Amino acid sequence: MAKIRPFKAVRPTRDKVSLVASRSYQTYTQAEREARLDYNPFSFLHIVNPGYKYAREITGTERYTLVKNRYLEFKEDNVFIHDDIASYYIYKIVDRNHQVFNGIVAAASAEDYEKDIIKKHEDTIEYREHIFKDYLKTVGFNAEPVLLTYPDNKTISNIIEEIQKERAEFEFTTTYRDTHYLWKLEQKDAIEIIQKEFENMSTIYIADGHHRSASSYLLYKDQKESNPNHTGNESYNHFMSFLIPESELKIHEFNRLVKDLNGLSKEEFLIQLDTIFRIENRGVMPYKPSKKHHFSMYLDGEFYSLYLRKSLYNFETALDALDAQILYHTILKPILGINDLRNDVRIDYINGKKDIINVKGRIDNGEFAVGFGMVPVTINEIKQIADEGLKMPPKSTFIEPKLRSGVTIYEF
Repeated sequence: MAKIRPFKAVRPTRDKVSLVASRSYQTYTQAEREARLDYNPFSFLHIVNPGYKYAREITGTERYTLVKNRYLEFKEDNVFIHDDIASYYIYKIVDRNHQVFNGIVAAASAEDYEKDIIKKHEDTIEYREHIFKDYLKTVGFNAEPVLLTYPDNKTISNIIEEIQKERAEFEFTTTYRDTHYLWKLEQKDAIEIIQKEFENMSTIYIADGHHRSASSYLLYKDQKESNPNHTGNESYNHFMSFLIPESELKIHEFNRLVKDLNGLSKEEFLIQLDTIFRIENRGVMPYKPSKKHHFSMYLDGEFYSLYLRKSLYNFETALDALDAQILYHTILKPILGINDLRNDVRIDYINGKKDIINVKGRIDNGEFAVGFGMVPVTINEIKQIADEGLKMPPKSTFIEPKLRSGVTIYEF
């Protein structure tokens, strides 16, 4: 029984939304960030990068306080307005490849997260959970929703289709050539129907945003324990989410990069791999695997294909059969000595939406020694792993759509 409730969003005025909306801070290059901060006074980047005003890098609690200050200034300057009526926010994205994503921005329950009604499939990096929890506690808002997915539901889809016949409250196109639309759904009867449909779902799943949801849950626990008058109705009991049907998700893989060969020579490393994989040297031409349990590897200027030997296809759980888990148990941990995927600084990740040349480039410039690629997981794999109460390794999926920060904001 998933509790998905409407909320009163803080959001930009119609005339400024295209200027406010921003990608996640870390996705910008330094040059892109500086250009937006120099020439766009309304960018949400001014809120999340408050030190720019003082021409210096600010971190920790001092930064969190300044983020809140910048946010309050945007409200005082009427860049943001606060809706009077609790609403669902119907959101649509049409990307540059004409793929369409339709969903609902709403408040999801931290208690549902605790009770595993909201199911998780991916492990998180612990220190990031606590850093972001402290950030949320200071700033008092969610600006980027967690992506949740639910089984395709005709009743919900019909309501979404009906409201999309009206003029959108927001319509803007980004420099990525993605077009975003937002409608406010305020009608009580439609809201009640949607709530009941979600209440009839025994589970929904986190698609993207495991760190954000984990941090919101930690905040909920802190606030609940420190509030002697806790009722369960406080805003901190929920976190902002974008709920989208399973059929509309787009799932990409994450490629792995490792800084060194753990003291092995190239030849020693390949010999150890040979006991687990059939190895083929693919030369200098970029290579990507095409099916499960096949991997690509880039090492010392050449691409390799790695085929897991069929004698090792002895999987007891859905997690055992996951390629990211196979890579961890056959190469990363036993050969390269990476035991803690959550915290080891020797490993990094590049999402599979980016070209394999990105992996090659970071190895050729000496930043890393070896890179691995795999095929994307499916929604059925995600659900099966979550249903078995298991967790994927960190950075096993890169899932679209990606919403912009600052379009809807949930205060607590």
